[in-house]
Amino acid sequence: MRQDFRRTIRVALDERAYDIHVGEGLIAGLGALVRSRFGQRRAFVVTDEPVAGHWLEPVRAALESEGLAVSHLVIPGGEANKSFERLREIVNWLLDQRVDRRGLVIALGGGIVGDIAGFAAAVTLRGLDYVQVPTTLLAQVDSSVGGKTAVNTPHGKNLVGSFHQPGLVVIDTRVLDTLPAREVRCGYAEVVKYGLIRDHRFFDWLEANGPKVLAGDAAARLHAIVTSCSVKAEIVAGDEREEGRRALLNLGHTFGHALEAAAGFDGTLLHGEAVAVGMELALGLSHRLGLCPGQDLERARRHLAASGFATRIADIPGAGSWDAAGLIAHMRHDKKVRDGRMRFVLSRGIGDAFVTADVDEAVVADCLARSLGVPEPA
Repeated sequence: MRQDFRRTIRVALDERAYDIHVGEGLIAGLGALVRSRFGQRRAFVVTDEPVAGHWLEPVRAALESEGLAVSHLVIPGGEANKSFERLREIVNWLLDQRVDRRGLVIALGGGIVGDIAGFAAAVTLRGLDYVQVPTTLLAQVDSSVGGKTAVNTPHGKNLVGSFHQPGLVVIDTRVLDTLPAREVRCGYAEVVKYGLIRDHRFFDWLEANGPKVLAGDAAARLHAIVTSCSVKAEIVAGDEREEGRRALLNLGHTFGHALEAAAGFDGTLLHGEAVAVGMELALGLSHRLGLCPGQDLERARRHLAASGFATRIADIPGAGSWDAAGLIAHMRHDKKVRDGRMRFVLSRGIGDAFVTADVDEAVVADCLARSLGVPEPA
């Protein structure tokens, strides 16, 4: 018999504070958690096709068992659906359902559903309450916490959105058992990120226990999720709108978002895979600048590779036609750009990340070229 693992983490944001519940089988108790937090509301569940087949009916049953009236909308899956067109569909559906300001949006899905349903909640009737029920490891440890909501545009990823905190996050670790191994691995990249940015002891633990997390060990997954969420909750509580150290959570993302844009958001390169390459690039750039010790770069690279990630751009399918100039053009659309200067999350070593705009673009281009496999000049 599997032991019952449950934890609660508080995101301390004064009147916007909320709890993250983590544990096995929590979807069965979702209705009780929602009613305890919000009272008896009308619930509007937004999910996508891959998730609906597994979890829509259990979520509906859990909510209805506590007296909540439930409507639902199922959208197609995939990054291409995190768009203005899909946002319009969700908002119009909510209005067609005659939602009022006591309506409660339930974002049931991975990061794509969480981002777009959260954004719809932010802009409909000038702001609806919503609950995150993340169904991927990536969403559980990262995108469901912190209130970032957004859609993509042709200019780049997550460039139109809002900070809109959920009122509750419910993480059922058993949903991970239904995911393909690739999806779990993508979430694991974000777990590794927390060790790299500020907790070298957690990275040590991941080197020893990462295979257990990936293989589905319940205790290992709980520890990885709770540690990741605890780090993020602390950072978000101190910098809700990313005016300072919250930017540390973007380690590897400036590079990674550019890689996703170059790939065309077509599913050949998933977010976690792009972030893994991006983190290697960020630490490699840090090493080139004399900041990150070579042994720390090698440890990070070795762990990412052992976890099944590409660690060079050249190893990404379809990357043969990319070049450094094109990737830098994508990076200039990054949200962290200030006064025309790109800002990077760099590293002085495992567990010691920082943000800077003092980076020579020529060095960035050289790091990209090396990762692309471009031969050095004779």
